[in-house]
Amino acid sequence: MEKEEIAVEAPIRFTEGAIEKLSEIKTEQSEDIAPFLRIGVKGGGCSGLSYLLAFDQKEKNDKEFLIQDIPVIMNQAHVMYVLGMEVDFEHGLNSRGFTFNNPNATDTCGCGESFST
Repeated sequence: MEKEEIAVEAPIRFTEGAIEKLSEIKTEQSEDIAPFLRIGVKGGGCSGLSYLLAFDQKEKNDKEFLIQDIPVIMNQAHVMYVLGMEVDFEHGLNSRGFTFNNPNATDTCGCGESFST
């Protein structure tokens, strides 16, 4: 008997700006880029945890999601830290790059690159 695949809602979402920038990166580096976008956290940064956003290969403990036509992977242990998070891309003079609006963060550093729960 085959294991039935259960559809799971993605724990995060991307804004239109983030989708456009990710698509641009993937197009520009199509030859050298891994097939999945990894979202997660790692220890470090001013507030304790830093966000991880990079194209990567799937690993054993990864959960796979399709978010707005982007294949996303996430270590199962990281889901609780990013549940409900919105990823955006800022084009401003003061802030340029990916930003993370995380409802689970109780404290963030000034640059928004790290957080604590």
